[in-house]
Amino acid sequence: MELTLTTPGLLFPALSLLLLAYTNRFLSLASLIRGLKDRYATTHSHLVYGQIQNLRTRLVLIRNMQAFGIASLFGCVLCMFVLFAGYNTIGKYVFGFSLILLMISLGLALREIQISVNALTLELNDLEGAEEQQK
Repeated sequence: MELTLTTPGLLFPALSLLLLAYTNRFLSLASLIRGLKDRYATTHSHLVYGQIQNLRTRLVLIRNMQAFGIASLFGCVLCMFVLFAGYNTIGKYVFGFSLILLMISLGLALREIQISVNALTLELNDLEGAEEQQK
């Protein structure tokens, strides 16, 4: 397989958009945590505390998603530098490693989405339980 400078360069737009999406998830999560912290301070609800714990896990996952995504982007840049220097075999290994880092980042993103959906399901179940108690 022939690996040229343009091959790792093709990942730049995708990685940039991916990191932007991760950052947006982080910012919305930070806002949600601040709101839940205020809500917990006034209600001391067990459900709110559980949501805060869930958000802590998601926050760690998002941090790791970003770290692996950035490492993947760094690997692509390093790959381009190595290819530019004329070391094609090393460039292939560096590019392969950056793809592995990207896959790890995407796997963490999938896990974070699963946790998010579970949290929303708990919230909906709580809402439905409250509606049934009012009837």
